[in-house]
Amino acid sequence: MTRDRYKEYIDIFYIMFMGTVLGSALFAGAVVAPTIFKSELLFDIEVLTHLQEGIIMSNIFIKFNYLLKIFILFTVAYEIYLYKNMDRSLFRVSTLFIFISTAILFTDYYTPQILELIESGESSSELFKNLHFASELDFKIMTLALLILLGLKLSTKKNIAQ
Repeated sequence: MTRDRYKEYIDIFYIMFMGTVLGSALFAGAVVAPTIFKSELLFDIEVLTHLQEGIIMSNIFIKFNYLLKIFILFTVAYEIYLYKNMDRSLFRVSTLFIFISTAILFTDYYTPQILELIESGESSSELFKNLHFASELDFKIMTLALLILLGLKLSTKKNIAQ
């Protein structure tokens, strides 16, 4: 098998992996979180407290973070490979930097801080509210950057089905 053929397979895997992470992020943010935090609409009574709903959502994000960290490592390795092979785009590298920065912030700063505040019983404090708002904003920026990266990658793959 030629080197170009291996690169094509890696490109396809990268696109699929990126789509998986993007889909997971969109699903967690747009479907899972609103469903969990509005569970009283499903049951007509409050089955879970807001704190319990937050604990469930935190556990979902902990699991999502594992996928995100693996994807970050793969993406960095892949993009270094592209850079060394003269496949360079300032816009792509800038968007990649935004994605990686926000993903690392989400996985290694916001998630642990939120969990710490939940465990210490401060989930209704002003600090928690501000931190949660910042994590939501970070998550949205990360997801948008990933969407842009996927769009850029797909726009370079003209004959992906061949």
